[in-house]
Amino acid sequence: MMRFRTLVSVVGLLLLAGAQPLLAQPGYQTDFPIEEFAARRHSIMDSIGTGALALLQGQAAVEGFYVFRQTNDFYYLTGLEVPHAYLLIDGTSRQSTLYLAHRNAGRERNEGKVYSAEDADEVKRLTGVDRVEPIEALMRDFIWSYLVRLPNPILFTPFSPAEGQYESRDEILGGVAAHLADPWDGASNRTTRFVQLLRDRYPQLALHDLSPALDAMRLVKSNREIDLIRTASELAGLGIMEAIRSTAPGVMEYQIDAAANVVFSMNGARSEGYRSITAGGKNAWMGHYFHNSAPLVAGDLVLMDVAPDYRYYTSDVARMWPVNGTYSKDQRDMYGFIIAYRNALLKHIRPGVTPAQVMDEAAADMRPVLDRIAFSKPIYRTACEKALAFRGHLSHPVGMAVHDVGVYRNQTLKPGMVFSIDPMIWVDEETLYIRMEDVVVVTETGVENLSDNIPAEMDELEALIREEGIVQLRPAVFR
Repeated sequence: MMRFRTLVSVVGLLLLAGAQPLLAQPGYQTDFPIEEFAARRHSIMDSIGTGALALLQGQAAVEGFYVFRQTNDFYYLTGLEVPHAYLLIDGTSRQSTLYLAHRNAGRERNEGKVYSAEDADEVKRLTGVDRVEPIEALMRDFIWSYLVRLPNPILFTPFSPAEGQYESRDEILGGVAAHLADPWDGASNRTTRFVQLLRDRYPQLALHDLSPALDAMRLVKSNREIDLIRTASELAGLGIMEAIRSTAPGVMEYQIDAAANVVFSMNGARSEGYRSITAGGKNAWMGHYFHNSAPLVAGDLVLMDVAPDYRYYTSDVARMWPVNGTYSKDQRDMYGFIIAYRNALLKHIRPGVTPAQVMDEAAADMRPVLDRIAFSKPIYRTACEKALAFRGHLSHPVGMAVHDVGVYRNQTLKPGMVFSIDPMIWVDEETLYIRMEDVVVVTETGVENLSDNIPAEMDELEALIREEGIVQLRPAVFR
């Protein structure tokens, strides 16, 4: 059953926005109790053991007029949104220390409150850490608390690049490779520089990677994390539905993208969680198409893959629908296969099985479905048969990043794992790509589709296109 089967009008969206709770004041969050952050830090202590330290570097101050967003790992352990912060976790004393910059009175006058070293008591109360010190004390503490004592502790820090706004680790690493390949650039990222500074300044310390421990923790979500991903997923659905209403031949891809973003902003999202894919016709063939600059053409399908960054959590939802409002016979055959495959995958996701087992069981269910479809061309059947052999339909974890950290494909599914299901087919001969995507969480008894507020069946999507959207209600002045 869909939670939000009623199609939401623009007026309804305004009401929904008005019903949302007020966002937290800048500086600290209200979505998690300090006990949850403390439990995460204690898990790190358990992971590194006695005789070891863990040190995390927060995000730097933004350049220009960007809005500051903390790195995912730092936020995950502290909830604190201030630049140039450091977190030291001591596995021996089982205490945590935050190192913060000093107060910048001019900045606070212009931008509002920013927690600093001068707010030590307040920061300890909010985060549950044991100590708050000024940033320059980090060097002092290392020397006098650790380096003059033998044996020197092991030092853990994340080696993987820190994720910020619009970022996932895989995309960051691709960007790093491009920088390194440029002989006139060659710049490493901030995480790499931090690791090298630690090696240079503290050669006495054995440096180990903290990323695997953090990744394993973030792979299994808490109930509060799932609630935030659920909200992000429902907002993604509402945004896509508004884009569907706004679809018509001649409308620009960026206009329906804007329609979705209006919904996100009205409901308290910081931004998109990732750059949207809003692709009409053959533009959908490009897996991460982002130009969103072409007009929609009658007879084409349009693919939209978009979700908001909602309080540091996102989703990953996609649908395809006909620009002219009616699926053709071939489009119904192909997209109908994708819908059936999606439903088969949902049927078999449960704790205690592997992703490979889920795909094998779903593929077996799809064999008779495939036999019942009277495809107009043999290449369409061949493409669907290849889809049943493809192993990427349970795509990737979703959470603080759209391509979230952690690996679940090589283990059995556990309650709290959140990932996307993304059945897809390619028809190479026609440069045709068709898919849909939902985000699910494994429960104690099975699975919950976190994005089931958006219609999936073709008749429902066609009915939605017939409604008037915000692009028609508020036409663009310039194009």
